Amino acid sequence: MANFSKSNVPQFSVDIYQNEFLPEGGREVNAIVTVTSTGGGTSGGLPLAGLGPADLPGSRPGAAVVIMVDCSGSMDYPPTKMRSARDATAAAIDTIRDGVAFAVVAGTHQAKEVYPADGGLAVADPATRHQAKQALRRLSAGGGTAIGTWLRLADRLLSTGDVSIRHGILLTDGRNEHEKPEDLRAALDACAGRFTCDARGVGTDWEVKELTGIASALLGSVDIVADPSGLEADFRQMMETAMGKEVADVALRVWTPQGAEIQYVKQVAPTVEDLTARRTEAGPRAGDYPTGSWGDESRDYHVNVVVPTAGVGQEMLAARISLVQPQPDGTPQVLGQGLVRAVWTDDMVASTRINPQVAHYTGQAELAQVIQQGLEARKQGDFDSATAKLGRAVQLASASGNEDTAKLLAKVVDVVDAATGTVRLKARVADADEMTLETRSTKTVRVKK
Repeated sequence: MANFSKSNVPQFSVDIYQNEFLPEGGREVNAIVTVTSTGGGTSGGLPLAGLGPADLPGSRPGAAVVIMVDCSGSMDYPPTKMRSARDATAAAIDTIRDGVAFAVVAGTHQAKEVYPADGGLAVADPATRHQAKQALRRLSAGGGTAIGTWLRLADRLLSTGDVSIRHGILLTDGRNEHEKPEDLRAALDACAGRFTCDARGVGTDWEVKELTGIASALLGSVDIVADPSGLEADFRQMMETAMGKEVADVALRVWTPQGAEIQYVKQVAPTVEDLTARRTEAGPRAGDYPTGSWGDESRDYHVNVVVPTAGVGQEMLAARISLVQPQPDGTPQVLGQGLVRAVWTDDMVASTRINPQVAHYTGQAELAQVIQQGLEARKQGDFDSATAKLGRAVQLASASGNEDTAKLLAKVVDVVDAATGTVRLKARVADADEMTLETRSTKTVRVKK
């Protein structure tokens, strides 16, 4: 483990969990990398009241946030939905800290800036928060849904702020029916790495894969708010979390020796997110995998490396894991670092021992996968496959202590025996229960102590 600290920023630590012993001829090395950020203080890393970043010696980077509210016609059914969205946005605005730049966008088949409505961002203080909440009264439902246009406008607005931390909050109640899928994909590609975005689906008429795809591409969270009355509390919590981000554009840099190949890099806690395809080259035999912005929090990553084989008794560095952040001059600052080792042995007990963290997160990744496969099989009418997959999910959730997922599964299947994964599909399942299970399928728990 190593940690590095700097005045006014959190301290990062990197812990490596692995069984470094390989059998003769063995090549596959697995490690769980736990990254923890602590000590950021109570200001959320953002400018204090009445002061801009330049007024604070050694201050943390500033932040900006854009709230995108679905105002399509379906938001009027029932009328309480639009009212709840306005109330939730007002609660989020109240949670924005003084000195943080912000804007509100109304999204339909086009995007319109509602506040400050001048092509830029307002700086939060009592007056601008009041003005923004007054502007919310003009939000009304009508039109279609083209989420790519909302994201592009949010990107343009966020780019006007001289800040390091850029964040979006997106609310929708329907499917992206008024632009082509490739248009949304292009918008996500254009926005990826420029800002993070949390997405929320209200009601049950939106597409889970669509919204999870948005959150995944933009390194944010995703969830369902089945009852519009829950939006206000959810938006307030989302904004509080966003206000706690203090270090932006952090990457997991993985260096491997000559002849070694990275099979995959996945975030495995608090959610499963495959980062393998997001690698950008960072010098000889090194690549960066994006992790977004950090506050006081801890995340786990699973790194799988195939190394050249070596003889019994030999040892090698299989990977060097660094947490890096680009500086203004382009050079990376190393925030933390850990080493992954490979040691060849003829001790069968040592080489066949599975590290508890590696075993646990391998199961959690499988849990997310079989839930999604089981629900898809159920939709397709393949009930035998659905029963088998969801039964395996119940077994994995029970074994790992993932109680929240176990409770969600119990709303879709009748559990006969959790330990063996024996279940029966429920004849009738509420749309909200099925969508909640699918949306939260990637949420994981840490190893039981």
